[in-house]
Amino acid sequence: MPAARVEGWPPRWLTTVPPADVQRGDGEHASEFIEQMCRITKDSVAGNAGSPILIRPWQRKSLGHLLARRPDGRYRHRQGLIGVARKNGKSAIGAGLALYGLVMGPEGGEVYSCAGEKEQAKIVFTAARRMVEMEPELAEVCKCYRDVIEVPSTGSIYRALSAEAFTKEGLNPHEVIFDEVHVQPNRELWDVMALASGARVEPLMVGITTAGVRTDSTGSDSLCYSLYQHGKRVASGEVEDPSFFMAWWEPADPKDDHRDPATWKQANPGFGDLVAAEDFAAAVIKTPEAGFRTKRCNQWVSTASAWLPAGTWSRCTEERSVPDLAEVVLGFDGSFSNDSTALVVVEIGETPHIDVVECWEKPPESGPGWRVPIADVEDAIREACRRWQVRQIVCDPFRWARTYQVLEGEGLPIVEFPQSPQRMVPATQRFYEAVLNGGLTHSGDQRLARHMDNCSIKTDQRGSRIQKDAKNSPRKIDLAVAAVMAHAQACGQAEEVVAPWAFYE
Repeated sequence: MPAARVEGWPPRWLTTVPPADVQRGDGEHASEFIEQMCRITKDSVAGNAGSPILIRPWQRKSLGHLLARRPDGRYRHRQGLIGVARKNGKSAIGAGLALYGLVMGPEGGEVYSCAGEKEQAKIVFTAARRMVEMEPELAEVCKCYRDVIEVPSTGSIYRALSAEAFTKEGLNPHEVIFDEVHVQPNRELWDVMALASGARVEPLMVGITTAGVRTDSTGSDSLCYSLYQHGKRVASGEVEDPSFFMAWWEPADPKDDHRDPATWKQANPGFGDLVAAEDFAAAVIKTPEAGFRTKRCNQWVSTASAWLPAGTWSRCTEERSVPDLAEVVLGFDGSFSNDSTALVVVEIGETPHIDVVECWEKPPESGPGWRVPIADVEDAIREACRRWQVRQIVCDPFRWARTYQVLEGEGLPIVEFPQSPQRMVPATQRFYEAVLNGGLTHSGDQRLARHMDNCSIKTDQRGSRIQKDAKNSPRKIDLAVAAVMAHAQACGQAEEVVAPWAFYE
């Protein structure tokens, strides 16, 4: 029989965990520990202070997936990210999970609560200390001090830490609970704690957070947003990383009306239970949309000038591939090292259809010597020309002249499309209008969606065109650029094509 439906589960993004790993894991044990040993510390919608914590089915599922064990008996995950809107019991679960790691963990264990500020870190710690004080069985096992909870029989400790990472060298944590990861000023504390736990057999570091700003104090992707992006890639199968877990609740369509209770429910698995509908109705009236979407709908709201209005790209999804022998235009945007190299296909027709042929991105673990495999790129272009009737291969002449000359010498239809304002402004506008008016479709490829989401718009006296949000930003847009160029040519509306190699004469 199919499993009974669990209200609020699954979240919008969930990394795959084998059911057998969940079954042999510690999720059920941790849930029972929290229900039997931990109490509500403040009167709330969840219950009165002093009442036992009730683990909701969606929370039980989350803990089951997070604490899954591999066939060799060790924890499957070393890092995790749980993203859910405010008022869904994050602090209580974080405190319960910390106490579970303290009491049921290894001899000489070290558990830490971390946050961007010490007061923020103490929210979870203070809740845990109060839980110990309210439960006689825990109070018998644990000794509470101002900043430390200790289990004398095992020598294990639990304390709160703030973001001054340079003071954390020498720690040996086996469990770390990061509260509100989005407020971390940079990733230094996360990296320090991850490195410090390297000697542990079963280290676990989990962030429990709402969405926040995309960039940190350095202008790079914030720690939370980079973890979120990585989690999406793992969940979609684009990246294989079984050691990383993510469960993230957010509306399926970013453009859904933030005033609609149906939108609230998608981002709040505890809606109507842990969080009151009346609270949302009151907050949405006086909270700016960006703030409401971030804290109550758990959506990332860019501070940059975004290109496509939220939700418009997802509404163009038509989950199909371009059929063999179809008339198409290929779009190619190449790099050698840091940026990605993209190859897309656009089916020619009244409503052009876009799909990803291949994308070569620098793996996160690779060093500075990584280079795009040029031979693989050339072979992928040749294979695409065997599969479809390729009318044009549209590409920017920058840096890849040798490849274009080789392929053109083989008779392939290379067409240069310099990414100058004169070419990209009308192509960008044409693509934008097609997305807004439903004048194109795409396969729903998550890599392409991510690159589209990373685009910002630059506007000057020559018009508007897409670009990265910062010159050295790690967020790639190459698939989007290739799609814009190929779409312009597929529509047959671009300016007269520049003769091949004119720029090299």
